[in-house]
Amino acid sequence: MSALVVGVPSKGRLQENAHAFFGRAGMSLTQPRGGRDYRGTIPELAGVEVAYLSAAEITSHLAQGTVHFGVTGEDLVREMIPDADERVLLLDGLGFGYANVVVAVPQAWIDVRTMHDLDDVATAFHAKRGRRMRVATKYANLTRMFFARHGIVDYRIVESLGATEGAPATGAAELIVDITTTGTTLAANGLKVVNDGVILRSQANLVASLAANWGKAERAAARALLDRVAAERTARTLREVRSRFKSADAELVAEAKGRFGAIAPLGGPTSSGMLTLLSPPDAVHELAIFLREKGAETVMVAAPEYVFARENSLYQALVVRLDR
Repeated sequence: MSALVVGVPSKGRLQENAHAFFGRAGMSLTQPRGGRDYRGTIPELAGVEVAYLSAAEITSHLAQGTVHFGVTGEDLVREMIPDADERVLLLDGLGFGYANVVVAVPQAWIDVRTMHDLDDVATAFHAKRGRRMRVATKYANLTRMFFARHGIVDYRIVESLGATEGAPATGAAELIVDITTTGTTLAANGLKVVNDGVILRSQANLVASLAANWGKAERAAARALLDRVAAERTARTLREVRSRFKSADAELVAEAKGRFGAIAPLGGPTSSGMLTLLSPPDAVHELAIFLREKGAETVMVAAPEYVFARENSLYQALVVRLDR
């Protein structure tokens, strides 16, 4: 039987967060031979294999089609796979691994606030010194595309092999393109982000490879995995509201849907008068008051763990791309 291969970060906070993400969806990632084993399983799902790799390796394997799903940053996807939208599908932002790819210049450049200002400085720099400004970065492709969109041509890229933010201070470059979360490290090195210089707002994503082998077995395993992911994601956006009536009708349910965005997943009230609704969290209190005014004897609210639905938007998005 063919295995669905899921690439997961092999160490550090990214690995911890990835394990937590799958855990919330009811999937435990295990390494049978211990933490140094670079292969694992998901016991709850048959036909799934876990490959522990660095985030960059995951991105490379996604492009090659040697893993089906991977947890990696959008910054790496966009940098390492120039035609990313044709080769992979970013299915879901995972809420961790946040970082912005930014253009940062020395704070002493007080007249440089925008990319237009930077273009003027780059042109003047070239004319005065006979060479182009140097941009230190590990994101050469993203830098070229972003600078091209702003019409900046008088620069050259210097590959950064160490701490990029230190390049201007050492004289290795005039400015940088790098990732930042808070901007603290940039400020400590005398740098500032250009106002319109955010190239990409990145986070960890669940990414699907469009180049992988997606046979019947792989699709079945993907559906099982994405069902759990979608069920947990949906549950986070809803609250279960249960109430009991002496009498209730379809008109009451329709009003609850119309006024509060409620969903009646189990239909109308049961013969015993029990009514179960799913509600957006910010409408729960008003919905409870409404139900009480309509004669509910009790109203109970709980956070559902999972909400499984017939349609799975994550899996449908994958199938649509695969069947193009």
